[in-house]
Amino acid sequence: MLKTTELFDLEHTLARDFLAQFQYPWQALKGIQDMILTVGANLSDDFAEMSPNVWVHKTAKLAPTAHIGKPCIIGANTEVRHCAFIRGCALIGENCVVGNSTELKNVILFDNVQVPHYNYVGDSILGYKAHMGAGSITSNVKSDKSLVTVGGIETGLKKFGAMVGDFVEVGCNAVLNPGTVIGRCSNIYPTSCVRGVIPAGSIYKTGGVIVKKEER
Repeated sequence: MLKTTELFDLEHTLARDFLAQFQYPWQALKGIQDMILTVGANLSDDFAEMSPNVWVHKTAKLAPTAHIGKPCIIGANTEVRHCAFIRGCALIGENCVVGNSTELKNVILFDNVQVPHYNYVGDSILGYKAHMGAGSITSNVKSDKSLVTVGGIETGLKKFGAMVGDFVEVGCNAVLNPGTVIGRCSNIYPTSCVRGVIPAGSIYKTGGVIVKKEER
């Protein structure tokens, strides 16, 4: 479940062809900036280049108080709210919400992602319809500054937040530690401190207890 196509449906992002190159999605983190510049230069007329290397779909809604760093792409019908801080290197899909005081840096947000309240998302990829509750964050550097490993795999990365699969729900004030990978359709309890690999279709409970979701 660590592979790119196991975590994400690539039909829901402009980064589809870029991500398809990589066995593991974190291998894409170093190339996000160049990918955005390439994709941005070839967007349709439905996008306007509001400043150099910042492309915004004409249906997107941006609060005048939001900071949009470069390079950046913001998709159709996406809402960027009051005091959002997009530092740059951000590909934000369609129908997303980037909320008040949310900070983004070196990220890919698939379509329909919500990071609506006081979130920090850095060096991370959030899959289709992923949602981060108020105050939940990705921690992207280990306290000892060592390189991040995932399931025994050396990533070679010092900065690596989280890979959050499609339809994942992250509860309020949860912390996703460096190198966290959350499988599709999983739920993270509020205030959890999450690390490691969380299988698809799981519930991550307080204290690190993981249980399988019941089928409905």
